[in-house]
Amino acid sequence: FHFHRISRALLGEPIGKYISRVRLETAAKMLRYSKISIENIAYNVGFETPSSLTKAFKSHFGISPTHYRNNKSFIIKKTNTMKTTLNIKTPKIETIEDKKCLYLRMQGAYQTLDYTGAWTKLWEQVKLQKLFTKGIQHVGLPYDDPKVTEEDKIRYDACLIIYKDAEPTGDIGVKTLKGGKFAVFLYQGSYTYFAEVYDYIFNEWLLNTNYQLRDEPPRERYISHPDRVIEEKLKTEFYIPID
Repeated sequence: FHFHRISRALLGEPIGKYISRVRLETAAKMLRYSKISIENIAYNVGFETPSSLTKAFKSHFGISPTHYRNNKSFIIKKTNTMKTTLNIKTPKIETIEDKKCLYLRMQGAYQTLDYTGAWTKLWEQVKLQKLFTKGIQHVGLPYDDPKVTEEDKIRYDACLIIYKDAEPTGDIGVKTLKGGKFAVFLYQGSYTYFAEVYDYIFNEWLLNTNYQLRDEPPRERYISHPDRVIEEKLKTEFYIPID
């Protein structure tokens, strides 16, 4: 009883509904960005039969898994995005080691989150716990696709990559970001166009390569300080987990 009450308060929905939604959203990503069969996707995300996935997927998204996979132009949840010419470099393929980080979880539409407040809280812990070293990086973990997930369910972790042992405190946590193979894109420009950067990466670059998306969130490394660099010159690296 207490677990359900606490989880509902944290997630904003009952735990059963949360699990069902995340299973379907994961299936949507695998359908669009991998070549795994629909049958195996159904089993991988926790359905007993492919027909159960088909029924739940169509009820939730209004389209069958087969039609969604075959119709690359279909968008589950439309967003209004300003079209622009993107300044994106050809990606580098890198294998990255595990990294320790301090992090703060936030939830809500990406454009409404208090990023400045999050970074301020994280840097306060760096000072309090005497964690400062060279090479600390600002990294964001956007867990959810706003074209699939409702705004109030979207999750984002603001992370500081650190090189000393830290202790969690309050809403600040400590975790290890798993290493692995990543396609690393360097983008220069305003944060406003991140949605279009992801559209290019997933709908153009990824679909035209032999790589498949691993089931973990991409990472955004913020190289420039937005208070010191004009919007057009901001540099960001996008780390896309691939196999």
